[in-house]
Amino acid sequence: MVQENIIKFRGTKDGILIHIEPQHDFEIIKQQLISKIEKAKYFFEDAKIFDIYCDTLTVEQKKELETLMATRYKMYVLNPEEKDTLNKSKPVETVFAGITEGKTKFIRGTIRSGQNINYRGNIVILGDVNPGAQIVAYGNIIVMGSLRGVAHAGSNGNRNACVAAFYLDPTQLRISDVIARSPDGYYEKPKIPELARVRGNMVYIEPYLNRR
Repeated sequence: MVQENIIKFRGTKDGILIHIEPQHDFEIIKQQLISKIEKAKYFFEDAKIFDIYCDTLTVEQKKELETLMATRYKMYVLNPEEKDTLNKSKPVETVFAGITEGKTKFIRGTIRSGQNINYRGNIVILGDVNPGAQIVAYGNIIVMGSLRGVAHAGSNGNRNACVAAFYLDPTQLRISDVIARSPDGYYEKPKIPELARVRGNMVYIEPYLNRR
């Protein structure tokens, strides 16, 4: 039995936004998308789809849904260039300042390769971030597990943001416009929680439990 209300549609002046609840089986998501469109074919005929939002869809799965809507139902799905043009025409947002408090997204479970999490606030992952996954936040990124993917905190310009993890070993770590440099040569990675933050124009990583 397919769970109801996994998918929600929201109309905007740029097109329809499709919000999909995370952590559901992809075949169930696809089945419910088809079911909802079939029930309102006349409404969706020639509709413009701006984007699909779902934290746990891979790039390939999202592309499959877009292709399904475009080919089977003749819906117009905006390409990345069109989305960028619309986004650039919108007023520039002020830098998110909610570092010690503010809106926070909690995600339970492992973030797998190919997944891309992007949130305009703080992100807390209750699990691991695997290599090939990407986490981007306007605020802090906190991983209650291993961080081995890409992490970009303070993505809209806040250098006060930080990245912390129980095991911090990202493929790339960035805070605002500052990218962390990997140490030269071999070194033994500490197996304790660590915190990364910007000092001057460099990202410094230090033991979290020794903070003052």
